[in-house]
Amino acid sequence: MNSFSGPERRSGRDRRHRQASIFSKSRLAGLRHRPRRREDRRKAFSVDRHSPRTLVVILLIILLSISDAALTLYLIGHGAAEINPLMRYFLHYGPGVFFIVKYLLTSLSLFIILIYKDNFIFETRLRVKILFWAALIPFLLVVAWEVILFLLTI
Repeated sequence: MNSFSGPERRSGRDRRHRQASIFSKSRLAGLRHRPRRREDRRKAFSVDRHSPRTLVVILLIILLSISDAALTLYLIGHGAAEINPLMRYFLHYGPGVFFIVKYLLTSLSLFIILIYKDNFIFETRLRVKILFWAALIPFLLVVAWEVILFLLTI
């Protein structure tokens, strides 16, 4: 007998004790894309699935990061200098290392933001997912500036 009033209606089998198949829909696609209750959405939460918009923003940031690296290498070959001290350090090891480190740092940062995207920043009302936009906008501006410089070198 449980602490609730009324007879026990469960069958006795608990689905949570059975491990899901490796090919189950929930393991491959996830089930939760947001909390069910409105009051739970006001708290930090974690989800199994992310929106297509999140995927598009992440892919756009990665594409801009790769474009930034390629344009930076081109411009450096035409007399420009890398002003980011961290990336300038890796540039000394060659363009391949520069490119890989740039990609890995961007991807790792995006992965961490994705994990915590529905948490709040320093107990404010801002969610961590705003950092996607905080990364996207500067990348857009930097790549736009590099495209202008690229067109001036042609």
